[in-house]
Amino acid sequence: MLETEAKLRVQDDILRKKFELVWSYVLEAENMANPFEERRKAILDWKEQAVIKIKENHMILDKAKKLNQIGLRSKDALHISCAIFAECNYFLTTDDKILYRNNSIEEISVIDPIGFIKEVYL
Repeated sequence: MLETEAKLRVQDDILRKKFELVWSYVLEAENMANPFEERRKAILDWKEQAVIKIKENHMILDKAKKLNQIGLRSKDALHISCAIFAECNYFLTTDDKILYRNNSIEEISVIDPIGFIKEVYL
């Protein structure tokens, strides 16, 4: 429940322009594969809020390969690589497998929504 509240707070602050959202081709592809139309549409609506839209390039793919070598799954490595390419300060996730490897990723702070709230708001 706390995670949900934290996520909603961050989303609200994105809408208020306190934080900038980055959208990537990886997110687009993953979302389009979502079999639930209502969820797919709700996520796609966030694309309009994004200030940066990342397209595939060799730097993203090269970094994703390196992230894959530290144990991240391919899609997760691509998501994080896009965020690094966009020079994001944070990559928010609730995925424990990604969070477990957060200390291995130096270029960006990989954090869960509750940790983000603690770090940014408190």
